[in-house]
Amino acid sequence: AFVSLLLAVPVTQLAMELAHGDRPQCLDLFSRMPSQSNRMAFASDLRGQCGPAKIIRPWTQWLRFVTLAETPGKTLMGRDGWLFYQPSLQYLVETQSASEHPTQDEILLAVTDFRDQLQAQGIHLLVMIAPNKASIYPDKLNPGTMTGSINPRTLDLMARLQQADIELVDLFSIFQEARRTATSGAGDYYLAQDSHWSPAGMDLAARTVADRLGGILGWVKKQDPTYKLKPTPVTRHGDIIAMMQVPQIQRSFEPESLACTQIAEADTQALYHDDPNSPVLVMGDSFLRIYSRDEPGSAGFVEHLAYHMGRPLTSLVNDGGASTLVRQQLASRPQWLAYKTVVIWEFVERDIRFGTEGWQVVPLPKLN
Repeated sequence: AFVSLLLAVPVTQLAMELAHGDRPQCLDLFSRMPSQSNRMAFASDLRGQCGPAKIIRPWTQWLRFVTLAETPGKTLMGRDGWLFYQPSLQYLVETQSASEHPTQDEILLAVTDFRDQLQAQGIHLLVMIAPNKASIYPDKLNPGTMTGSINPRTLDLMARLQQADIELVDLFSIFQEARRTATSGAGDYYLAQDSHWSPAGMDLAARTVADRLGGILGWVKKQDPTYKLKPTPVTRHGDIIAMMQVPQIQRSFEPESLACTQIAEADTQALYHDDPNSPVLVMGDSFLRIYSRDEPGSAGFVEHLAYHMGRPLTSLVNDGGASTLVRQQLASRPQWLAYKTVVIWEFVERDIRFGTEGWQVVPLPKLN
């Protein structure tokens, strides 16, 4: 029975390929030079294109979800229908080895070097770390998942940045205080089915940054309101649902209702759009993209920050690449720094360890 089970998969795969008129994939093994990399690539192709697995795996995952509440892919089931992104939890619960990169020193060097390069061109830097969802809502995790709400590595980095005179927005304290003082029915600051903040959490972050820029620091003056709020409710599934890639499980979740608010011109009613000549550049990752480039559009952090500042902004978004890629993108387009007096740099907490391309020092070209 065991041998028959082993043979059933390749035989079924071969039959499916021949039925569709495809060249048998097993022949690829003889069309490549014998090497470790080619063998691993062949095995990866087999896993990804195995017909029987594509049929059986979703139903197996659905059965595990129904019986064990186990979700597939990089997702994790929490309490009260809340879902979490596994790399974020991995950052929070796993101890990083001493030899693993990036180190705190490498991150500090990348941030201070970026600050110094901007400062040499007369531009201020304000850093904003977007907290992992579990850092603000550890009570929504299943018991035993983690013991504390914020990784000491995050707190250490924030302290070191402040000691290096990096202006930093502490959203961790802001969100925790907001949760502590919230009245009943006030709503959550993160989405149950998504890895990002809710419209309420996003607006709280935007108001906090606007008060810091226009009030405490005084780097950019707030102007009289030129925008109006346009309530635009949205009903959709979150990105963690999409990560499952198992329709049988996805259908078991009802979409979330989001109280989004678009930002529009007060006089023309036209939806917000960036101004390349703005003195403020906002750069970051998907925490800037959600509600802005996603549904409903013109309702994200950048738009709400513009609303609270009373002026349009310039934005640069690299989805998932705020540690290094967004700075490389900026370096390739130095014109984005023209007329700027402030750069706001947002990156998600998990990028402290898992940032794409690490934390490289990126030279910026000087403006003419």
